[in-house]
Amino acid sequence: MKNIEKLVSNTILLDEKRKMYIKMLFFDNGCFIILSENSHRIGSMTIASSLANNVTKSQIIPSRFDSLFIDSMAQRISLMLNGICLVSLHTKHPLNIEDMKIITGEILNIVSERTKEDVGE
Repeated sequence: MKNIEKLVSNTILLDEKRKMYIKMLFFDNGCFIILSENSHRIGSMTIASSLANNVTKSQIIPSRFDSLFIDSMAQRISLMLNGICLVSLHTKHPLNIEDMKIITGEILNIVSERTKEDVGE
């Protein structure tokens, strides 16, 4: 990851009142993903670690609404990177399924681009 940008920042408009800010910080052995609704805040946190297709996860700060979403996100990304993934989610209201699909798609695109760039290094 020598010449690759280590911080990726993006904004998704979920509806007319909800914006989701995505910040991803990449390291040689994993990443930190921050998802925040309408403001730049740290929220609930889950960490997942992957080694040889075995994933372990732990909730650091439990989520009021979407713990299954951030747990599965952390596990999936840690498997893709074969490393550590820390996910933080701050929302004021629960996410609906469509919002989760949009956010997941955006994150998976960023991570897959990142892994392609790493292979081409």
